[in-house]
Amino acid sequence: MAIFTKSASKDRTHTKTVRTFTVKPSLPEALTDLHVIAHNMYWSWHDEIAEIFRRIDYDLWKQCSHNPVKMLGMVSQARLEDLSRNEGFVYQLKQARQKLEQTLNSPSWYNKIYAKEGRDSLIAYFSAEFGIHESLPIYSGGLGILAGDHLKSASDLGIPLIGVGLLYQNGYFRQYLNTDGWQQEHYLENDFHNMPLEMVRKENGHPLRVNVQFPERTVQIQVWKVQVGRVRLYLLDTNLPENTPFDRTITQTLYGGENEMRICQEIILGIGGLKALFAMKQEPTVCHMNEGHAAFMALERVRKLRNRFNMSFEEALETAKASNVFTVHTPVAAGNDEFPVEMIDKYFGHYYGTLGINREQFLALGRVHGDDEHESFKMPVLALRTSAYRNGVSQLHGDVSRKIWSGLWSQVPVSEVPIHSVTNGIHARTWLSAELNSLFERYLGSHWADEAVDKSIWHNLDQVPDEEIWRIHQRCKERLVGFARQRLKRQLQRRGAFHTELSWAEEVLDPEALTIGFARRFATYKRGNLLLREPQRLIKLLTNTETPVQFVFAGKAHPRDTAGKEIIRQLVHFASENPEIRRRLIFLEDYDIDIARYMVQGVDIWLNNPRRPMEASGTSGMKAALNGVLNMSTLDGWWCEGYIPDGGWIIGAGEEYDDLSYQDQVESQAIYNLLEQEIVPLFFNRAKDRLPRRWIRRMKNTVKWCAPRFNTNRMVADYTRKFYHLADTNWEELTENDMERVKALTAWKNETRQAWSDLEIRDVDVQNVEGQSFAGDGGEQPDLHVGSQVRIAARIHLGRLNPDDISVQIYHGRVDSSGRIEDGQVAEMKYADDSLDGDRVAMFEGAIACRVSGRHGFALRILPRHADLVESYEPGMILWESPH
Repeated sequence: MAIFTKSASKDRTHTKTVRTFTVKPSLPEALTDLHVIAHNMYWSWHDEIAEIFRRIDYDLWKQCSHNPVKMLGMVSQARLEDLSRNEGFVYQLKQARQKLEQTLNSPSWYNKIYAKEGRDSLIAYFSAEFGIHESLPIYSGGLGILAGDHLKSASDLGIPLIGVGLLYQNGYFRQYLNTDGWQQEHYLENDFHNMPLEMVRKENGHPLRVNVQFPERTVQIQVWKVQVGRVRLYLLDTNLPENTPFDRTITQTLYGGENEMRICQEIILGIGGLKALFAMKQEPTVCHMNEGHAAFMALERVRKLRNRFNMSFEEALETAKASNVFTVHTPVAAGNDEFPVEMIDKYFGHYYGTLGINREQFLALGRVHGDDEHESFKMPVLALRTSAYRNGVSQLHGDVSRKIWSGLWSQVPVSEVPIHSVTNGIHARTWLSAELNSLFERYLGSHWADEAVDKSIWHNLDQVPDEEIWRIHQRCKERLVGFARQRLKRQLQRRGAFHTELSWAEEVLDPEALTIGFARRFATYKRGNLLLREPQRLIKLLTNTETPVQFVFAGKAHPRDTAGKEIIRQLVHFASENPEIRRRLIFLEDYDIDIARYMVQGVDIWLNNPRRPMEASGTSGMKAALNGVLNMSTLDGWWCEGYIPDGGWIIGAGEEYDDLSYQDQVESQAIYNLLEQEIVPLFFNRAKDRLPRRWIRRMKNTVKWCAPRFNTNRMVADYTRKFYHLADTNWEELTENDMERVKALTAWKNETRQAWSDLEIRDVDVQNVEGQSFAGDGGEQPDLHVGSQVRIAARIHLGRLNPDDISVQIYHGRVDSSGRIEDGQVAEMKYADDSLDGDRVAMFEGAIACRVSGRHGFALRILPRHADLVESYEPGMILWESPH
């Protein structure tokens, strides 16, 4: 079948193409279901379906990087005809199609709990990268893998969610090392027509195009669709002959280029992404920004609301904000995009007026200090200011994010800064080995993956014989060793190695040795070279033949991260100095999902040693834990919640240091002390049957603790309960009756803001339960006992406001040596009916309980209150009681 379109070749060194056509596989009628299955990435987390493609031609499957669409285009017609006559294969294919259809059409978790008749809820999830499978290489690392797992769990749970991203012609760079161990980058061009995606077309069959206005030009966007189970992922592509040469490269490379390219990519993702959804008549009720890259989406949402409903900027922002979700990720400055004001003027000068605001108001949306004309425009700030629901990706990261961005809520205690936490997870079926999946089905039930968040089912692991789980683990390790040897051999062949060196590659790693994995982005704070601080202790571990230890490293440094590249070079140099070490410490090039799968399933220990608190979450350790691999990590990111004493190990005790060199010294010693004194002896402590039973007990404990807590089914359900459902309800309520409620809310906010200066906290009367008054301001006070109560009454001057317009609160807690309230709590004060006098003064009353002994204190504060107000912390609208 051929589809003809007009286009122009991107490479001008070749003959210019006048017409192009797409050739598709010619499948026998009995095998037509192969096309359907190959184009729904449901197969990527159902191994029994992927087995169909392996069965067609295993060597070709590997050669095609496990890409079923590409493989179907390369397999011989004779082989396809032969398979069409194979009753067993045809039956297996029909079973796979039946399972897919059953999943797509069966009632889901979301349907049972949240779905309402006549309600068209739709959550749009925007991300700069999606890591669904290695056959769709448009991801770089953890952010993309998380986004891919998010889509898969949304499919499993039946969440009405669609993804929006960019379709990169070259994806992320492919890594190789030169003979000196220095990282080199090259790019492979993605052939979209041989990948599991399809071009979105209009009803007339023509490709759907979307236009985005750029300075003095219009950029056209083409849209592609990837089906991920129930979920659709839409990817945007600017490589069109109608665009300028520069604009064609906007979607060429993930995280490529300088600031100019980055702002162009983020305009396409945010503004172009929302426009594409509207062009397809898929209008979201909730928008979720996965990191700040997509924050321009919030502005386009405001613009569309203004145009459609003739709203003011404030009204449109209120509506959009109430149904926007923002997940902040990295606490590292380099991971947060910001642009100089001149660049914002260049790309958005024409856009300011379409929002109904001026230049200064626009720039203030992306600044911590809105009136600081020297501050750059920060994408996370824009996302935070235009979202009502905000979260970090672990409990610790939530704390860190509240501190980092507390300047946006300068009058609010850091602990109350409205950034919450939803700890990351992993998609269990994607990362679990096939053997462990079979074991779980036998002992936990065939639907264990659907019930993974149920902690009770995991206790059934105690019934699994130690021999069985250890045999599976050893099989996975042997598979990792075989895979590593093949990869190393290819790496050496590419460098032109001699035959003797190639034979060395066939001898690296020992399936019986304690195998430690370290695989992640090689950023300096992750400290991939921490072990090299004590080389003699490392050499001793690696060369001990009685208790052999070995390391497998993998990971990429950003192309512009010279320090990260140097860490990789140091590891490679250390390993090359001694032939024995070389067999026990290896670096696998071009880390991707495929390598990650082998490593998290096959190592014994997963090493993670970032500088606390720089790791937002980290999910590779979760993948390892699900497979029974024990973690050894600093107390950072997810491990603060994942560590249990009878599971893995912690490096240090969660300390944070100003002297980074001293920190590296202390924590490298802690790693070696753990390895030498506890981990290595425990691993090689074998019973008569040669089983490390105490180690296996830790493996089971790790799986039981981590599996129900750190999976994306739990994570996406949390997003749904905490954010999606509430945001969707906000959208429904605020937009009903021709936007009547949101217009009323905006008018109320404007009136309240104008009258806020009228507020005054006048007289505060404090009494204990016996009715004794005391100053409460440092003066003489009666002693209070645990269990007693403090009653507070305050006279508030309201001015132009009414009692219902405000929330008077008692902010109380223990007081530290500097007089500050620690871990403050809030008690609401009630308006005393009919107490409002002619001077607009009203009485509010409340009480706090004395539950623990020590020095305590409180202060009164006033916040705005309205039934439709999503959050109470409005900038400039908080009044604290002044100290006497």
